[in-house]
Amino acid sequence: MNNVPILIVEDDPDISAPLAQFLSGKGYRTRVAGSAEQGLAMLAQESVELVLLDVMLPGMDGLELCRRLRASGGPRIIMLTALVETTDKVIGLELGADDYVSKPFDLRELLARIRSALRRPPSGAEPAQTSQSAAPGDAARDPGAELVAAFAGHTFYPYRRFVRSPTGLRIPLTGAETDLLLVFCRHARQVLSREQLIALTRGKDFPIAARSIDLLVSRLRRKLSGDDPLDETIRTVRADGYAFQRDVVFE
Repeated sequence: MNNVPILIVEDDPDISAPLAQFLSGKGYRTRVAGSAEQGLAMLAQESVELVLLDVMLPGMDGLELCRRLRASGGPRIIMLTALVETTDKVIGLELGADDYVSKPFDLRELLARIRSALRRPPSGAEPAQTSQSAAPGDAARDPGAELVAAFAGHTFYPYRRFVRSPTGLRIPLTGAETDLLLVFCRHARQVLSREQLIALTRGKDFPIAARSIDLLVSRLRRKLSGDDPLDETIRTVRADGYAFQRDVVFE
């Protein structure tokens, strides 16, 4: 059993109780908080690897809790939302959530997403030492391998989820941003459609809206180029998708 600690922040016991029981049966060590405030108190006492976070909570809502957790790095976050509008669903991604699942959800799908999120390192994680060299893109298969990509003066550390800028600034990335940037680096100077980006980052089994890709691209642009409107590190190819316009060297 893996005994990975997971915090469920959900005010509906009809959802949280069976979910906690299901995850416990899969070997996870679960705790349940009925509000964002209670969740913060629990996290102050014990760190966890992942938070399953309901959006609609009494008092402080899940989006605000997500923002607070991500501001300090924090654990991986999967949002649980009953909201049906795409624009509502992507707010959590914009605030730094690693993924979202719509209610009512299938427990097997949620479990797959949890396992996928746990394969990615938390923000700011340090890599384990390894004697093996990683091939480009192998970091997801060998979490202990350090993988580094260099482009235009930037140094990208996918496992540790950050980019070092040409001036030495450390730029933290969310899990979704890391996945997307790694895909761009592996397919530098190629035009990739939104559908291709979705398949390469999340997989065909977990479709997300094209709007989510646009949002992630926008966030990456801001992080990589600041407010420079002329920067074309990631170029929009009208009606086709996006192209990463930098030469990339994997180390």
